Amino acid sequence: MTQSATSLNQRQVIHREVWARKKALRALYHDFHRQLFENCPAGTVLDIGGGTAHIKESRPDVVSADILSFPGIDVVADAHRLPFRNEIFDGVVMLDVLHHLERPIEFLKEASRVLKPGGCLAMIEPAMTTIARRFYDRFHEEPVDMNADPFALVAIDPDRDPFDANQAIPTLLFATAPACRRIEQTVPSLRIRTVEWHSLFAYPMSGGFQKWSLIPGSLVGPMLAFERKVPAPVRKHLAFRMMIVLQRI
Repeated sequence: MTQSATSLNQRQVIHREVWARKKALRALYHDFHRQLFENCPAGTVLDIGGGTAHIKESRPDVVSADILSFPGIDVVADAHRLPFRNEIFDGVVMLDVLHHLERPIEFLKEASRVLKPGGCLAMIEPAMTTIARRFYDRFHEEPVDMNADPFALVAIDPDRDPFDANQAIPTLLFATAPACRRIEQTVPSLRIRTVEWHSLFAYPMSGGFQKWSLIPGSLVGPMLAFERKVPAPVRKHLAFRMMIVLQRI
């Protein structure tokens, strides 16, 4: 049975329309998907916060879960309480989801529960770097609160908008060695494997899910190839996104 457009969250409908129109956006996200999957072992993969399920264009067999229903979403569920048995997935992938979660530490524990030993959680998230934070503060609709405590216990708000966010959360959790150590102490079944900085030029030039774009789809590939050659110390100041990979022990 198909859903009518009126039964869907209209923000999702708009995102899907923008996705269909913008070749540059699709090229960027297909590269994000590739990176996410390459950082997971072979086997069954869960996509959390799948949104409009565009990740299935890159890998149709992925299991997509989201708190909102949409065509292509296999399971409607809260990421803090996943309806799966223990140790069922080889990989969990997320793209721009962690900073929307009300209780990120609780989620990390839940992700660890559904991962097999040796499985990986791979995430791509906003990065509050020297350059990017200025843009996120001034031009992005989602707030940035660098004073938030992502480890704090938060009461469940049943009326919370799923699109509520704090773009600072991934940086607060994974950008420093002390925070990374605290993650591993709080969720001892997970080890942080890598934290990398990327999305330097092509992503901000694309406009993301805005209607405008400053880069044609044909230039996304060459631009990404150039970005990969930028030294890591420079990337840490320019990057608009970070990739975080954790492994279940």
